[in-house]
Amino acid sequence: MDPEPHPHAGDPVFDLHLGGKMETVSTVELTGRDELSLAYTPGVARVCEAIAADPGMTQHYTWVPNVVAVVTDGTAVLGLGDIGPAAAMPVMEGKAVLFKQFGGVDAVPICLATTDVEEIIETVERLAPSFGGINLEDISAPRCFEIEERLKASLDIPVFHDDQHGTAVVALAALVNALRLTGRDPGETRVVISGAGAAGVAIAKILIGAGIVDIAVTDRRGVVSSDRTDLTPVKKELAELTADRTGRTGTLAEAMDGADVYLGVSGGTVPEEIVATMAPDAIIFAMANPTPEVHPDVAHKYARVVATGRSDFPNQINNVLAFPGIFRGAFDVHATAITENMKLAAATALADLVGDDLSEDLVIPSPFDPRVPGAVREAVAAAARRDGVARR
Repeated sequence: MDPEPHPHAGDPVFDLHLGGKMETVSTVELTGRDELSLAYTPGVARVCEAIAADPGMTQHYTWVPNVVAVVTDGTAVLGLGDIGPAAAMPVMEGKAVLFKQFGGVDAVPICLATTDVEEIIETVERLAPSFGGINLEDISAPRCFEIEERLKASLDIPVFHDDQHGTAVVALAALVNALRLTGRDPGETRVVISGAGAAGVAIAKILIGAGIVDIAVTDRRGVVSSDRTDLTPVKKELAELTADRTGRTGTLAEAMDGADVYLGVSGGTVPEEIVATMAPDAIIFAMANPTPEVHPDVAHKYARVVATGRSDFPNQINNVLAFPGIFRGAFDVHATAITENMKLAAATALADLVGDDLSEDLVIPSPFDPRVPGAVREAVAAAARRDGVARR
């Protein structure tokens, strides 16, 4: 039977999404009574009894250890904002497809009809026995920080908020190569991060872990520093980790004057006259989508290395470089968590793939580089073993 015409027929984007982007596929043949009796009753009862006697058997006889729950409440979807759980589903389906395509990891999109922190945590905890890991997605700050931290504490499977950590891993990988290309020492590099939300906080923390200490994070009111009286607990901690160590305060314009690196994860626009005050051979990663904070045409006037979140410019900071391989590596060793060292290892592996091809237009591999998933997987699995979170 032909599908009914849909309201946007002929639009290639809508045509691709018709009926959704996913389906469930069986891994076993069911061609007759014998196969049916093994896959379902009565044979399946034996497997159920074995798992009841030893819950660890789930790791061998179900799909659980290879499946991620992609969980959202629809409050921070792409650059669209709070559009709700129903409208978030196409993005969550897309995320699940990327998990499978680039990491060989099965994923189930789950869009929750609640924005209450306690309800989200309780729901995920109740769903957790069905999954080998939890990928939190498109949950607005600051709730996303508490949700992730509490789920990490209560569950013994990897919990990963990709808007934070996936962005941070890929940004660090690209920055490592950009610093190498411009001859900069991480310990002496001045960085400005525009945006103190989920991605900005995670980027600041991973940069500190990589040895970059002179960091100023800005929000709409300027540099996040402890001399301000309007800071949330998350921003207070961020100030202590960043601007308070160097004494930096003031506006975005003051922070960018002489800065080596600009990392944008905020949206908005940075005026050209401010960009022009950066240090020679500057590095600009304007990652807001679809409109970068600094358009590449402007950025190239003042920067040696320019990256965006878009696929139509060189050096795309794309989370798909990180999250499939990170979960694949964690699953391969049955990790109980994703540690900071596992994230740093993923970033290092991505940076190393560029190798001798390093240039102003190539500081990060392409998402379609076939080496990416394996390199990230191996690095993450090895780091999990070193950190003692691997169960095999």
